[in-house]
Amino acid sequence: MTLRLFLLFALAAAAPAGDMPFAGKWKANMEKSDFGQMTVAIESLPGGEWQTVAFGITAKYRMDGKDYPDGMGGTISWKPVDANTWQTVEKANGKVTETDTFQLSADGKTLTQVSKTMKVDGGSIDGTTVFSRASAGSGLAGKWSTKKVSGGSGTVEYVASGSDGLIYKDLDQGMTCDGKLDGKDYPCTGPMVPPGFTVAMKGSGRTLDFTVKKDGKPFFSASATVAADGKSMTETVTPAAGGDKYKIVYDRM
Repeated sequence: MTLRLFLLFALAAAAPAGDMPFAGKWKANMEKSDFGQMTVAIESLPGGEWQTVAFGITAKYRMDGKDYPDGMGGTISWKPVDANTWQTVEKANGKVTETDTFQLSADGKTLTQVSKTMKVDGGSIDGTTVFSRASAGSGLAGKWSTKKVSGGSGTVEYVASGSDGLIYKDLDQGMTCDGKLDGKDYPCTGPMVPPGFTVAMKGSGRTLDFTVKKDGKPFFSASATVAADGKSMTETVTPAAGGDKYKIVYDRM
């Protein structure tokens, strides 16, 4: 699980079509956003397996460069480069969606993730996440909390659909969620999106509560509010597993 996928499904909100402050294109502002409460647990298991737990999602794998289920309908592979460096590849629907390099500091207290997230048009979005060790452990194993997130961010668009509908689009990864503001689940689809994701939205005015599910199981809940001047939007996201809340600030394009 990586930051870009968390952002991808932390869908920003919508208001009724008659009062649509969310309509238009938005870009995440990484400097104003707060990812300081994100925690990733990496554990070495008996028998040579490894396990990563983030946002309530568990992935088990071996450090052999082969594809293993990522817990979200896609796959992930890990392989060591040297004693302090690892490379990962994520895929959805057989397509590579992200590649990462993890580098452990000499003192073992900092883990730096350099990511390249693939775009549907063939380009990429590059970013860096720096984690601090949050529990006892050695090497890669342990609990890691975000210290700093930087780099590029994606573009999303919201389009009114009928009297009570909203279409959400992730323009970089080609994801579309065509739904209504009735609290019911509507599918999110795209060539780089694993099957089974849905979004349910309810709200009024400039604020909306919504839930993202995977195969019918709640994944994220969130609340988003557009500023009175309409130039920014702030979203607070809580994984269904609890704990790691974070805030994303979007700027209108």
